[in-house]
Amino acid sequence: MRHASLLCLSLLTLSTIASAQMQPPLTITHVTQVTPLPNGIAVTADGGILQITALRPDALRIRITQGTQLPEDASWAVLPAARTATTTVEQDSTATTVGFHTADLRVILDRASATITVTDTAGHILQQDIRPVEYHGTGFRLYKQMQPDEHFFGLGDKVGPLDRRGQAFTLWNSDTFGWQESTDPIYKSIPFFISFNQGRAVGILVDNTFRSSFDFGKELRDAYSFGAPDGPIDYYLLYGPTPKQVVEDYAWLTGPSPMPPLWSLGFQQSRYSYFPESRVMEIANRLRADHIPADAIYLDIDYQHHNWPFTVDTDRFPTFPGMIKELAAKQFHVVAITDLHIAKQPNVGYAPYDTGVAGDHFVKNPDGTYTGWVWPGNAVFPDFTQHQSREWWGTLYKSFYDLGIAGFWNDMNEPALFNIASKTMPDDVQHRIDEPGFLKRTTNHLEIHNIFGMENTRGTYEGLLKLKPDLRPFVLTRASYAGGQRYSATWTGDNSSTWNHLRLTTPMLLNLGLSGFAMSGADVGGFAGTPQPDLLTKWIELAAFQPIDRDHTADGTGDQEVWVHGPAQEDIRRRYIEQRYKLMPYLYTTAEQMARTGIPIVRPLFLEFPDATPDHHPLDLDAPAEFLFGPDLLVAPAPYPDELDAYEVHLPPGEWFDFWTGTRVNHAAPLVSQDAEQRNAAQVHLIVKPTLDVLPVYVRGGSILPLQPLVQSTNETPSGPLTLRVYPGDNCHGTLYQDDGISFAFRTGTFLRMDSTCQLTPGSLHIHIGAHQGTFHPWWKQLAIEVYGVPSTTTTATVNGKPYSLTAPSDGKFTITVPDTGKGIDLSLP
Repeated sequence: MRHASLLCLSLLTLSTIASAQMQPPLTITHVTQVTPLPNGIAVTADGGILQITALRPDALRIRITQGTQLPEDASWAVLPAARTATTTVEQDSTATTVGFHTADLRVILDRASATITVTDTAGHILQQDIRPVEYHGTGFRLYKQMQPDEHFFGLGDKVGPLDRRGQAFTLWNSDTFGWQESTDPIYKSIPFFISFNQGRAVGILVDNTFRSSFDFGKELRDAYSFGAPDGPIDYYLLYGPTPKQVVEDYAWLTGPSPMPPLWSLGFQQSRYSYFPESRVMEIANRLRADHIPADAIYLDIDYQHHNWPFTVDTDRFPTFPGMIKELAAKQFHVVAITDLHIAKQPNVGYAPYDTGVAGDHFVKNPDGTYTGWVWPGNAVFPDFTQHQSREWWGTLYKSFYDLGIAGFWNDMNEPALFNIASKTMPDDVQHRIDEPGFLKRTTNHLEIHNIFGMENTRGTYEGLLKLKPDLRPFVLTRASYAGGQRYSATWTGDNSSTWNHLRLTTPMLLNLGLSGFAMSGADVGGFAGTPQPDLLTKWIELAAFQPIDRDHTADGTGDQEVWVHGPAQEDIRRRYIEQRYKLMPYLYTTAEQMARTGIPIVRPLFLEFPDATPDHHPLDLDAPAEFLFGPDLLVAPAPYPDELDAYEVHLPPGEWFDFWTGTRVNHAAPLVSQDAEQRNAAQVHLIVKPTLDVLPVYVRGGSILPLQPLVQSTNETPSGPLTLRVYPGDNCHGTLYQDDGISFAFRTGTFLRMDSTCQLTPGSLHIHIGAHQGTFHPWWKQLAIEVYGVPSTTTTATVNGKPYSLTAPSDGKFTITVPDTGKGIDLSLP
């Protein structure tokens, strides 16, 4: 009878759930009361309330609830200064609508339906509800009009094409070893996207930490939508109108990536795992013996005692402190993995567990401390929503940091678990929120899951800062949420050693950059599996032009270091890594722009060239494999890298030069002509025949690129002049940024910035190298100024008004070497 009763109860429960799902959704309609606010409006309607406020003239916040009071005003993602920013608005009201406007935006709320329309001041619709807000129990969904020419970008490293239109996604951090093109969700949940429609860009951040979903025209042909099963409706609208302005606005809202240590931009060698100690030294010595520039070696979990985080296996690594010291002497930085699970090992002197229990720092089941099975076996998990638990976590790094370990890798932090169908914590695990700016309360894992990895890295980053306040931390994470870029770099997780995964790398990194995570990379060569020789070579070529350049592979796969597959392959791979190091002044300058503005290092074409096509659709749709490395270098791999057929390269309008040869590639007409506007109005199309040893790279006309002599690590001081490559063109300019690469002294003026320009007119070229700004003293004493694309037979020039003898042009360029006194240089060629 007991079983029959349980069966009846189960059937009744299922019937109740099914009945609820069949009920029509509750909607918020019919405005009944409007309260003007200095920065917006508060609205009462049938079914709920709305509050729409302007943070800035180009930034709105929209909060909606089906209750009578807005929920707690707190955020893990949005910076407090941005969330509470305000600007004065002018109220608008008609018989059928109510709203307000700023200098940039107009908000129109329909009195009958309570639907929202946002336009620019010229009346162009930027976002428009197509139906009232829908509530399904505690869950909600918002539907917006999708314009015929609207395209969508962002949501982090979701797999698939750069443009999200026609696709649907779930945001729920998931451990997805060997993910494929159709896999969703994967490791990160970044509920931010950019809409781009006929030259106008809008950014949307949906600040809800529950398992959310986004649909860009898959459910309904003419609508996009987003929603979650619980939590607040709290979203932000950021208006460009340019995509670059939206990205900068998002950095203002959630914070940019911090200035990275210089060494983290160098080549990084890793695998799961390098052990024992002799193997680590063998890898380091081979890199130096083969003159392969490198800056970092990673230690995966096998350096630990029984996979217990914050321990060392002294059998495999008998002189661990000495090894770290010896690697530092060879100019290698060690990055050590520290997974967030703590081995449940009481009464054995395992300090992370003992101190965690003593401080009550672990998450709990409703009836006691939660344990789960991971790499060390039975494990417990820090309660990162408690600020005191994050502070405790940060102290665990002291001994490793004191040894000289330079960076830390927070993996498995979705959180990932074994021996459970969901591969993560159960929904009812309890998290105690004890955080400045939040109400102190206990909630379940459904609300915290997507921020768990971010708060893990926050504890690591802030802990390292506390241990060494003047040293820039380097933290690498697999899982995160919006705003997590403030604490860590990231990578695209456990990819595979296939040509298709090489192809998928570019759109994933581009969308990560647009979503705030500008310091990102993908496992070079692929993690799961052993790459074919040509695949590894092409991957190393491509990764030389990406923010994080880490060669990494899985346990049980073949060797994947640069020298495998013989000298011919090694020579090609070495040459691209060397080129990365020669470009380090340019890359570091771009990283400083990233840390200051949020503009990513790798960029889709439309970010720099939003008007590249006559109808203003993103040029990237025509050139799906191309991307920009910084503002001035365009990288154009084959759309399908395993195909041998020739392919078309689409260059944005303007002048372009071949990076490898220095030759102009797009115009037979003279570089200087009266038709500059016409010359720069059309795209340029090139046919490229792929070869193993050449990755096509092009330089934007009007660029001044800084390069340095080759070094074997970023710790090595370059020997010789700093090279400035001048590629004449419209609006010709360039910037160089330098500092010590490791500290925060740049915040108090210890940096160097040098701005340069050039102007080409019929018969003359004038180059101005700006005076040094800041107090940092650079490594160079001379500048080698290389000028490309200017045919001339002249043998004289003037430098700061004094005659200067030239050698004849070589390989289509002039080279002029002059002292750099820091006071500025004016160079003229007749």
